[in-house]
Amino acid sequence: MPARPELTHPGDAAIAAAMSRTLTALTAVFQALGDGEHTLNLVAQRTDDAFVTGRTDLSIGADPIRLAVLDEDEFCALRALLVFALEGSTMRSGVLVATTAAEPNPRACGWTVHDGWLHPMDTAALQAAVIPCPDVCAVTREVYDAPVLLLPDSDEEDSRA
Repeated sequence: MPARPELTHPGDAAIAAAMSRTLTALTAVFQALGDGEHTLNLVAQRTDDAFVTGRTDLSIGADPIRLAVLDEDEFCALRALLVFALEGSTMRSGVLVATTAAEPNPRACGWTVHDGWLHPMDTAALQAAVIPCPDVCAVTREVYDAPVLLLPDSDEEDSRA
């Protein structure tokens, strides 16, 4: 028996469904964040207890509508990681944190991954997660409630929450 559990390989249909949910979720996140400069950080724990991370910087504008990604490879890696987090068979947990550049302090909100979707993160847990380590020169982020992201074809929050 291996020291670490083997990762389950999800089927093509499960990956395709998770990819569709990922694109929908990212669109909802972009709409919720609105205009500005944003950083998305995703941390997920695989079923073999390894942690994987993704990060991307982007700029969103509404007039005219635009989405500019600073590094396309980073964005693709974060998107792929979110696919597997939402699919769920290879990931135990995941958290997506969005930081928006703002004066005087950046603002942050977050979502947890469960039941194949992104759900608003508890602000107390998020505050604990984004507090800079002691003796580290880092900007303090103002934490706010993440918006509820609705599943497509639904007027209510996902019932799996």
